[in-house]
Amino acid sequence: MASARLRGALIVALTTTAFTGFAAPAFAQDEAADTAAVDPNEIIVSARRRSETLQETPIAITAVSAAMLENKASANIGDLQGAAPGLLITQQNSGAQAANISIRGLTYADIEKSQTPTVGVVVDGVTIGTNTGQLQDAFDIAQIEVLRGPQGTLFGANTIGGVINITRTKPTMEPGVKAEFTYGRWNTWAAKAILNYGDGENWGIKAWYFHNETDGFYHNVTRDTNAGWSKGDSYGASVLFQPVGSDFDAQLTVENVVQKFDPVVSNLANSTEVFCLYEPAVECNRNNTTDLYTTFGDAASSKYNAPDATLSMNYDLGGVKLTSITGWRHSKEAQTQDFDGSSTDLYYVDRRQHYTQWSQELRAAGNLFDGFDYVVGGFYFHSKYDLTQWSRVFGFDSSTPPTLFDANAQHVEGKTTSYAFFGDFNWAFADNWRLSFGGRFSHDKKQLWNGFAPGVLVSPSDVTRSAFAEVGSGNASFNKFTPKIGIDFRPNPDTMLYASWSRGYRSGGFSPRAATAEAASTPFQPETVDAYEIGAKLALFDRKLEINLAGYVSDYKNMQQNLTIPGGPTGNQTITGNVPGGAIIKGIEMDSTLRVTHNFTLTGSLAYMKSHFRNFVTCGAYAGTLSTATSCDASAGLVPFNYSANRLIYAPKFTASINADYTVPTSFGKVVATAGWRHISPYDEQISQASLTTVSDGTGISEVIVNGNDPRVRTTVQDLIDASLTANFDLGDKEAYVRVFGRNLANEKTTTHAFTVAGLWSFGMALEPRTYGVTVGFKY
Repeated sequence: MASARLRGALIVALTTTAFTGFAAPAFAQDEAADTAAVDPNEIIVSARRRSETLQETPIAITAVSAAMLENKASANIGDLQGAAPGLLITQQNSGAQAANISIRGLTYADIEKSQTPTVGVVVDGVTIGTNTGQLQDAFDIAQIEVLRGPQGTLFGANTIGGVINITRTKPTMEPGVKAEFTYGRWNTWAAKAILNYGDGENWGIKAWYFHNETDGFYHNVTRDTNAGWSKGDSYGASVLFQPVGSDFDAQLTVENVVQKFDPVVSNLANSTEVFCLYEPAVECNRNNTTDLYTTFGDAASSKYNAPDATLSMNYDLGGVKLTSITGWRHSKEAQTQDFDGSSTDLYYVDRRQHYTQWSQELRAAGNLFDGFDYVVGGFYFHSKYDLTQWSRVFGFDSSTPPTLFDANAQHVEGKTTSYAFFGDFNWAFADNWRLSFGGRFSHDKKQLWNGFAPGVLVSPSDVTRSAFAEVGSGNASFNKFTPKIGIDFRPNPDTMLYASWSRGYRSGGFSPRAATAEAASTPFQPETVDAYEIGAKLALFDRKLEINLAGYVSDYKNMQQNLTIPGGPTGNQTITGNVPGGAIIKGIEMDSTLRVTHNFTLTGSLAYMKSHFRNFVTCGAYAGTLSTATSCDASAGLVPFNYSANRLIYAPKFTASINADYTVPTSFGKVVATAGWRHISPYDEQISQASLTTVSDGTGISEVIVNGNDPRVRTTVQDLIDASLTANFDLGDKEAYVRVFGRNLANEKTTTHAFTVAGLWSFGMALEPRTYGVTVGFKY
């Protein structure tokens, strides 16, 4: 029988923890007027808020067109993983449409809404302010631009790691339909349709409806059924008003996403953890590859409703173009989840949360004089959220079977208010030379309140703050100016060399999982990155071969990490803290396109990255005799824990990809064959503890050295092979197509997210195994 102290520590640990083949150029889609290229060997990008070719843009950027997404049978933007250099996108089912996105080793692998993502996902100019909702559907996308490195002078919302800039198709102003039906393995099917209408000149409207459904690729042995099922619907309309002869245009988009899914997890607990004492032996000590696909947990479900609206307006005054982008997003989530993943009911949660964000961006762009252009703007952002969680926790007592009891409920409310002013300038100061410079001033105000309540509240849907006893609250503001400067040289039309330095910034805030007044009211501080980059963009053999090279060094200071520390009524709490020394990340990247013939194109990418922490030391609890000379409070059982030898998370050392597209003209239209290979070396998914080494100064333990992350949170080597064959049928002014496809044909099996919980238990989520299917579509 476990002690009461162990039971109490377990309750808080569980309650607080659970808050928890494309390369460079691609052909732009004809439907998007602002991204259409005149020269088929060039692609126009707007990521720098200017229309310029990809090869003229002096930053590391990858562009992906609608045609590439369609030929690959992409379901969502997660299929970009491993294809763009330095980019990872994995799904985390602790939140709806939640993505763990990493660019050049910078990531925020959490669904907590009190912090902003390190990589911004921007949809039609509006930044999604949380990881939830970032995993966008790929069907209605005109173009995706992946910008690597800090982007503070070009986009409304500040991003420290990079931006995935998504442009969806605009209303065509002409009658038209695009519809398709897909059926695949796991009884997976999708029906999607887009309808366009307009007067051909002044206005147009686009309406759409997408449905996605699957039975899931896990098998639950306990309930003898498929697990990981999901059903999702997305629908909306967009109206474009663009009077002929006018310099003004406006587009209003209103949509909603409704999703239900099974947030299944796989049990990865081993004999060193408490939960294995109470689970059947067959459910413990499993591997993190093939065993992931067999589960044992109780039924769970998540419901997600997320309406949003965007209003974009442009007014061209001749010498200057004014742009306004107004965005509103709201989400409501209700999720139950069996976090232990075993047939023994050890830890089950019920989470309810609401989130709302408003944003307003104003920009002016133009030429101050010949050879000098600019983009200046202001940005306002406000968000608020509330989260209430109830936990059903295993009762450690002598009854058989052991009883269940309800742990304390936790309630959190948070607000963020931000404003910023930014500018980006290009000056062609000499023949073939250009200076790029800019800066951003950011102000962020963060507020957080949290509290606990004993037992289960009678009406979860009517939660109010008064029902909870306050643990702590905080209110803090952060200000930062972040500059950028770069230079590029074009010795000839086919060569560009560039170098740049920029500083990225991510705001501080408060820890929603804190369990003491001091921890709850003490803010963690902002983190910054100084990014140094050199690069070359080359066009060879009459532009049949394009090669883009980049080398970078990122000096990551004061980086934010989740830490488990002692404290609170039951002795354990999870907070966000700062790594004093930060980290150094170095890398080289290459992406290229080879147009072998008019009908045969090869694209490829390579990325090598080396990273390490500097002086990652924090105070942690250790049982035993401690030295009184340590920098931590030895009387409270605290001693320095040194994580400097651990790997950064979501930072694979090597990634590579190659993709081939071959088009064969036929009497009925054309056939397009696509095949791709993506290689991703192993990477870790959580800062954790593999083993510990103690250092003594003669009077007691003076330091504990952590010997790397737990191997269960490390992926295997991934060699992902995808292929598709599309037959396109010309039917006059209409087109039909049939596509057969396969993803992950080598049947790689590993985790997409894994987590260990303070010696209690561990769990993981699985990569989709080999899948295949067929799509039938029609458009005119």
